[in-house]
Amino acid sequence: MGKPAEPVLGRILDGNDSHACPPSDALGRHRHVGPCRRTRRRAATTPVHLHAGARPLPLLCPWRLWQALRAWRLGGTGDSMTIRNSMARLGVALALVSVALPLQAQMRPLARPADLAIPSPEEVVTPASATPAVAPAAPTVGPETNLPIPRFVSLKTDEGNARRGPALDQRIDWVFVREDMPLLITAEYGHWRRVEDRDGEGGWVHYSLLSGTRTVIVDEDRMPLRSRPEDNAPEVALLEQNVIARLETCEVDWCRVSAGGYGGWAPKTSLWGVGADEVLD
Repeated sequence: MGKPAEPVLGRILDGNDSHACPPSDALGRHRHVGPCRRTRRRAATTPVHLHAGARPLPLLCPWRLWQALRAWRLGGTGDSMTIRNSMARLGVALALVSVALPLQAQMRPLARPADLAIPSPEEVVTPASATPAVAPAAPTVGPETNLPIPRFVSLKTDEGNARRGPALDQRIDWVFVREDMPLLITAEYGHWRRVEDRDGEGGWVHYSLLSGTRTVIVDEDRMPLRSRPEDNAPEVALLEQNVIARLETCEVDWCRVSAGGYGGWAPKTSLWGVGADEVLD
């Protein structure tokens, strides 16, 4: 037989020094760049303590395994221990790869099915917990008088100051100068009432300047007063726009008013100072 092959951990069979596998360090590791090329040995900077009887497991080097198998096949004198250790490490590596690949496949997101239907906005059901809370309704009665809010009143005098706040030291924003003009109360605070005129302007007025007498303003130019609450009833008088009339009674669509000594029925839609669904006896 020929000369026995050198140990696998020494030179390879072709005797090329540039391909000599470096020896393992204290933990049985070695740098592996390509097929076991010459590398510098890693210096252990930190001592590693092993349990008694523990033997570090060298890393798997495919080139070393190939060298051992080749030596065994050609001369039959290869290091059987190295072959067995390399085969064991190869089996462990293959087992780890077989476990890692399915796990990696499971971590990847699945493609959306082609037949997946996206629901329309009308089909999306909103949970009850996501429904925004409904704001509480405004009070329907005043905290001071227990009367309905909003409600209509009239100006008692020919001059009334509308202030920015419910106090005498507040700035005066408007001055009402028409006696009996209708006003709409929207809030109450102590002896003060917040009022608005037909144009939505106003402020806080002292309650002593207001009266419960109901009046209206004519919104239609040359509005006819009729003898009955009917469109074809005879005309009693014609009222100019912005005339203030006394409100006497109201039905669903008609109201009876009086002004300048004349009285008659007028359509509710032609008057300001009465609610659309308000009925007065």
